[in-house]
Amino acid sequence: QVQLTESGGGSVQAGGSLRLSCGASERTFPRFAMAWFRQAPGKEREFVASITWTWGGTMYGESVKGRFRISKDNAKNTMWLQMDNLTPEGTAVYYCAARASPGDIPNSARIDYWGQGIQVTVSS
Repeated sequence: QVQLTESGGGSVQAGGSLRLSCGASERTFPRFAMAWFRQAPGKEREFVASITWTWGGTMYGESVKGRFRISKDNAKNTMWLQMDNLTPEGTAVYYCAARASPGDIPNSARIDYWGQGIQVTVSS
């Protein structure tokens, strides 16, 4: 089974930056897109950003537009989420995700693979 593993989380003060990484255990598994979701206590899982694996088309959640950037390197089998100008609302567990076939990427119910999640804490 494909495993997705996040790294790079931690604690940062408001206004600071973090970069999350996600690596996959297999290089050749079908993937239309990879994405980041996050979930804070008491809230539903929220779409953050996505990138198509072949074309590199990106999409961002409204709350992070202009502050977060998603990128990937197919040869390294890795994607990143650069998070700038973080706010306390960014405190959450962040999940790496992958979808095998074309579809509605922001819909978490249609994700095929999930990472274990990594904590990001933003203090004021």
